[in-house]
Amino acid sequence: MNLPFSISFRAPLLVATFDAPQAMLSWSLTKPGFQDAQRVAWLEVRNVDLPASEDPLVSIERLMRDHHIEDAVTLITSRNVARHHLFQATVEGETATCLATVGLSNGERVGERCAEPVWLPGTVNTLVHVSSPLTPGALVETVSIVAQARTAAILDTDVRRAGAAITGTGTDCIVVAAPRGAHGARFAGLHTAIGEAVGKAVYRAVAEGAETWRRDFTALVGDSAAARLADGAGRPDA
Repeated sequence: MNLPFSISFRAPLLVATFDAPQAMLSWSLTKPGFQDAQRVAWLEVRNVDLPASEDPLVSIERLMRDHHIEDAVTLITSRNVARHHLFQATVEGETATCLATVGLSNGERVGERCAEPVWLPGTVNTLVHVSSPLTPGALVETVSIVAQARTAAILDTDVRRAGAAITGTGTDCIVVAAPRGAHGARFAGLHTAIGEAVGKAVYRAVAEGAETWRRDFTALVGDSAAARLADGAGRPDA
């Protein structure tokens, strides 16, 4: 696999580093919107890292400084960053590479906020790189394809919370990256090679991550407790 970025992992960080700055679009807490950046970082946090007396964004910015990742588009997760998943797909010369971490314990079904308390936070953080430059509109369209593929993978895994099949979590984040260039592709939808490659890469990475999360979650809480949570009949002691 010829990756467009190098991957470094040393808890609590997972970092994807490109050889040159890329055009990116995300809703990262610290660098949202359109950005030029060379690194995307996953930062694994625990409750102790985010004291209630401090604005969470201030806490995150402090942690980023402590770990020397101020320049990165940073994704925050409680998922063990050792559990990351990588998949690459090429369609008609267009290559998409997806790196994702997947935690689903605070899953939600779109349009239906779950009333049950979240006892174990989780999130899906997804980076997708496209081999061709993209116009701003195509970057936005690519985000929509990533969201579709992520949701399809989660639905096909049939993870449930309070009896409802979830479509994601309340804290998911997507980063789309592409080379900078003056003549970017204008379209990246489902009828295009870019859209097909992105969909394949994201679906496979997130599906693998969801199955890994399910095994980890069941090992943590046990089969019967996991079933009770899915049915909405209660929650295990944390």
